[in-house]
Amino acid sequence: MMVPVALLLLGVLTAVFAPRMLARAEWPEREPVVALWAWQCVVAGVLLCCALSMTFSAAAAWQAVRGHLFAPAPRGVVEAYALGPTPWATVTAVALACGGAWTAVMLTREIALARARRARRRAELVERAPLLPGEEPGADRLVVLEGERPDAWWLPGAAPQLVITTAALRRLKGRQLDAVLAHEQGHARARHDWLLHCSAALAAGFPQVPVFAAFRDEMHRLVELAADDVASRRFGRLTIALALVELNEDRGVFGPCPTAHAHVPQRVHRLLAARPRLTAARRLRLTAAAALVPVVPLLVAFVPALRALG
Repeated sequence: MMVPVALLLLGVLTAVFAPRMLARAEWPEREPVVALWAWQCVVAGVLLCCALSMTFSAAAAWQAVRGHLFAPAPRGVVEAYALGPTPWATVTAVALACGGAWTAVMLTREIALARARRARRRAELVERAPLLPGEEPGADRLVVLEGERPDAWWLPGAAPQLVITTAALRRLKGRQLDAVLAHEQGHARARHDWLLHCSAALAAGFPQVPVFAAFRDEMHRLVELAADDVASRRFGRLTIALALVELNEDRGVFGPCPTAHAHVPQRVHRLLAARPRLTAARRLRLTAAAALVPVVPLLVAFVPALRALG
């Protein structure tokens, strides 16, 4: 009966200490793609701990579940887990099952809301930029809108579209426009919208769990840094930094008062600082270390079986 408890404890420790370690590290600013991977592994590890603990708790609480779970296993393996009915096993299994169901509900809700927002924005786009005779909706990958505010964004979907205003075209100079488009294309190619949806669903479904709130906030920050790096590798850090200034200087983001776009000055300072990337060997080590986070719960779950078979 120690396996479900060990898995729950491991999940709690991962949820508490892994975000703190990532927050104190200096390398996520230099390698946002690796940091995105690390955060996904941390959250996957926490969810995997909960799922495995729920499975073993249900096996301990109900003979039917235990029979199906260990049907192909030798008798020695079943005895190694020492699963038996206890009151707390039933409560744990039911509570974790409810948490899993609620997670599925929140993910479904977030996807539905995202589709509704995307449909509304596409309808507004068609209204502001009507289709010409013979054109089909979504056929153009780049859409130019009349607008007094310089802005550029991308609409995710089966056929992602890049949208830019005429004010942005007038303000961006030289290769700055190409850098902005490369930034938005970086979002589209990496499908950052899925990361944002999943993190938002977990944070909304479990507002009292700090790791999910941190996951959501870091996803919003790191996807922008990753897209900045995509643009800077093609057009230079200075070019994309100047483009960010041109697009956002009228919004007051560089003033003393915080705004909704307070992260923009930090992105500009990061680009101008031009800190070098980590070595390929260190990036590989960090990627492998992050991948171990969801592997550890599997090892904990299978240790009794491996010992019995050995």
